[in-house]
Amino acid sequence: MIPLSYAQQRLWFLSRLDHSPAYNVPIAIDLRGAVDRAALRGAFTDVVGRHEALRTVFPVHDGMPHQCIVENAEPVWLESDCPATGVDAFVAEASRYIFDLTVELPVRATLLRSGPDQHLLLVVMHHIVSDGWSMSPLLRDIAAAYRARTAGAAPAWEPLPVQYADYTAWQQELLGDPGDPDTIAHRQLKYWTKALDALPEEATLAPDHPRPAMPSYRGQVVTLQFDMDNCAALLELARREQVTLFMVLQAALAGTLSRLGAGHDIVFGSPVAGRVDEALEDLVGFFVN
Repeated sequence: MIPLSYAQQRLWFLSRLDHSPAYNVPIAIDLRGAVDRAALRGAFTDVVGRHEALRTVFPVHDGMPHQCIVENAEPVWLESDCPATGVDAFVAEASRYIFDLTVELPVRATLLRSGPDQHLLLVVMHHIVSDGWSMSPLLRDIAAAYRARTAGAAPAWEPLPVQYADYTAWQQELLGDPGDPDTIAHRQLKYWTKALDALPEEATLAPDHPRPAMPSYRGQVVTLQFDMDNCAALLELARREQVTLFMVLQAALAGTLSRLGAGHDIVFGSPVAGRVDEALEDLVGFFVN
């Protein structure tokens, strides 16, 4: 059994508490023209075989989950016909599949046909084995494998230098046991526990509507655009203060929240890719933190 990365451990327990599709990562690809369905299915199987994370289950032993890589896994592949008017509803429903991570592969694919030359490939993965960065190597490998399969051959790609299990083993060796006072993990946990002590559990803003008792998971994206003059001014401010543009925008957001009533100790997070070595760049896996 292989341990989980620290990020995976957090997501695992959140998923178990939540038991919902909130941590699913769906990706839908429109396919125009004739599709060789057998070749596409073979390509999907090739990609799952190439990336160990996609054929990993997470059984629980002594109260803790572990990675268990399935050899010669046969991923779930579904095909269905659907009128063009029903595609969006079909995708929304299929994307809400709830994985049983203890026994099921955390990925499944559906090829949806809405016309003779109109298909959609829906791949649904659990976040515990994928992140935003993973979309690029996933799609690139599916395309390469499909080209090979339509030509009657297996994909001739170079083997991946490492797999996700190698990353977790390296991370465990580097950080160590959080319960051991001599490890990096223990020191970092102690530092951040103190640094974040006494902070409010949520921002103390006065919302227009009360926070619901149960989360709906209906998130929203708000886009803010700057004209060229504002962009130039922000970049000049960053250069003058010897900081990054991200740091300037982060400070502006904190200041805005403070003026709206959130106090003077503002905490918010932003994701980092977590791919600390170029050997990880072509992997499908959960590295974001």
